[in-house]
Amino acid sequence: MSKISTEVIGQSNADRNASLEADYAALGAQLARRGIEIEKVTEKVSAYGIAVPSWGVGTGGTRFARFPGRGEPRDIFDKLEDCGIIHQLTGATPTVSLHMPWDKTDPKQLKAKGEEVGLGFDAMNSNTFSDAEGQAHSYKFGSLSHTDAATRQQAIEHNLECIEIGKTIGSKALTVWIGDGSNFPGQTNFTAQFERYLDSMKAVTKALPSDWRIFTEHKIYEPAFYSTVVQDWGTNYMIAQELGDQAFCLVDLGHHAPNVNIEMIVARLIQFGKLGGFHFNDSKYGDDDLDTASIDPYRLFLVFNELVDAEKRGVKNFDPAHMLDQSHNVTDPIESLMQSAMEVQRAYAQALIVDRNALAGHQEANDAMMATQTLKVAFRTDVEPILAMARKRKGAAIDPVATYRKAGYRDAVAAVRPASAGGGGGIV
Repeated sequence: MSKISTEVIGQSNADRNASLEADYAALGAQLARRGIEIEKVTEKVSAYGIAVPSWGVGTGGTRFARFPGRGEPRDIFDKLEDCGIIHQLTGATPTVSLHMPWDKTDPKQLKAKGEEVGLGFDAMNSNTFSDAEGQAHSYKFGSLSHTDAATRQQAIEHNLECIEIGKTIGSKALTVWIGDGSNFPGQTNFTAQFERYLDSMKAVTKALPSDWRIFTEHKIYEPAFYSTVVQDWGTNYMIAQELGDQAFCLVDLGHHAPNVNIEMIVARLIQFGKLGGFHFNDSKYGDDDLDTASIDPYRLFLVFNELVDAEKRGVKNFDPAHMLDQSHNVTDPIESLMQSAMEVQRAYAQALIVDRNALAGHQEANDAMMATQTLKVAFRTDVEPILAMARKRKGAAIDPVATYRKAGYRDAVAAVRPASAGGGGGIV
């Protein structure tokens, strides 16, 4: 069952269409009073797309245990079918981001399967934070920054292989996150370790096709709990500067210290031309295992406020990549990814209806109260009719989660995919 019947989607939409039309008209009238044309916002939302991670359609876990879900994908082809369902129902996720070596197989077969389920391919993701079966050197004490030259070369070659696979399937970027760091003071020389990392990354960047970008991702901790090689946006910016014009910083919303102003980081990276893209998710305490906007939807809106500001100003070469990156432990991963994709669209729509002229005037006049209220007016506006209308016009579902459940997709795949064994530890 690689697709959900158009009849199921059509009937589900028919049941909801009258309410949607009324809500859309009411919102259009409300926005018109503010001088905003709803159709222009809907067109932009409809054109917006976010990539889904291939690994996101499997059930995640904690460091202590993993509890498998029903009908989990057995391989990358099952993953692509699940990702195709997400896009079919939301119309918002036209690409999938692969992770090597987890998804490694014949690139021609990958491309063919992507075309079958209606998906293109976003950034390639390399994995040197865990050991693959049969590799000669372990990454226990690092990969691209390892003290051993042979281990570093192995990590470099893995990234080069990701580039080659990506070229075949139509990807245009490589995302590199490493778990390198240390767990004890004195375990490593910070400067020498960073120099080794930079030398390795320069070798990878040198192999990039001219129309590719390379994204480096910072993460404050985990799995290295004392120090991490790429631990914050400042280090990440230095890396992008060192690696050159094709190198950019990737911002993962879940990988910052508590109370860090992520939207200001986004603004700084835009200002200096080094914002590469995002991994959208949410966090309460430390990592990125929660669904996007499940904890702090206002922060997500504030991030998009900066993105729309840059879009309106016509910032040169402004083209950040957008991807979800979540782990789903207690929900159906397909439902979580659909909901998260729609939440990202919601934040974009809300940012599009901010009264930019009024905001600029209040900022110039140092009117803090009216400036913040201008943002709140947009954030408090229920833009769901815009999102739903965009989905309907693309042949997707007005209510994706309800339609997905009605279609019985999970039951169908559970009947043909063997149950996964439980009890294993480790984060997916």
